[in-house]
Amino acid sequence: MAIQLVTTAARLRAESARLLKEKGGSSQGLVPTMGALHEGHAELARTAVAQNDVVVVSIFVNPLQFGEAADLERYPRTLEADLALLDAVGVDLVFAPEVEEVYPGGQPTVRISAGPMAAKWEGASRPGHFDGALTVVAKLLHYGMPGAAGAELPTYRAYFGQKDAQQLALVQRMVADLNFPVEIVPVPIVRSADGLALSSRNRFLSAGEREAALVLSRALRLIEERANAHQPLDLESAQALVESQPLVELDYFDVVDPRTLEPLAENCRDTPFRGEGLAIIAAKVGPVRLIDNVPLDS
Repeated sequence: MAIQLVTTAARLRAESARLLKEKGGSSQGLVPTMGALHEGHAELARTAVAQNDVVVVSIFVNPLQFGEAADLERYPRTLEADLALLDAVGVDLVFAPEVEEVYPGGQPTVRISAGPMAAKWEGASRPGHFDGALTVVAKLLHYGMPGAAGAELPTYRAYFGQKDAQQLALVQRMVADLNFPVEIVPVPIVRSADGLALSSRNRFLSAGEREAALVLSRALRLIEERANAHQPLDLESAQALVESQPLVELDYFDVVDPRTLEPLAENCRDTPFRGEGLAIIAAKVGPVRLIDNVPLDS
């Protein structure tokens, strides 16, 4: 069956209910995206297809997440290519609403507050970004919620990439704090053969900038190797590696608790690393801001 494109919440609910009934389905998955899809998004969709009877992918460029109108306008829109990619991996429905469908009265007066976890790292560089992201994720989780398919409500899962580690942690916290009836499924980072984390922003890198950007994953691998060997992480030397690349302007580089995002200072300097952590990094490479991370578990 060919993939279906719907543009209203009412049609999404109707079509997902019909598909669940036709398939005798007991589970539905949602993959929220802003489009401009790449292999990382394809892996999210493949994971959802493998785990659910019906899969919905949303494509919505959320204006609340952009600080400047020019950035919103510049964000790539590639709907036809996105549909082809999603059709190839077996997605059932694509929900691609207009702004007026999601925010019918204009920008919402009441929004989700991302709280203190959003004030650091990416939030420090992009004030208000996570409030806007969580507001639209909350709405999309409602839109994608399956109706009853027989006697029981189907299992409901939503899929988020681990590359956006802070967003993932905040979504998990929102779902727990506000009792959303959905399981959040993290999906590991997809990388190119040379180690660069896949991102819609990579298309804006020149050849030289792309080569320079590889220092981010190299620095993270260095921290991962030290953690696996139960050595002190020595962040300073890894940071110096990044700062030695003239095309890269480092924003932050640290090791944090993956749930609270608080720094694990005691494991970052002179003591052998033990336990669980997340090495996170953000930098501008030329005009492009990139983020990356690697989980640590030793």
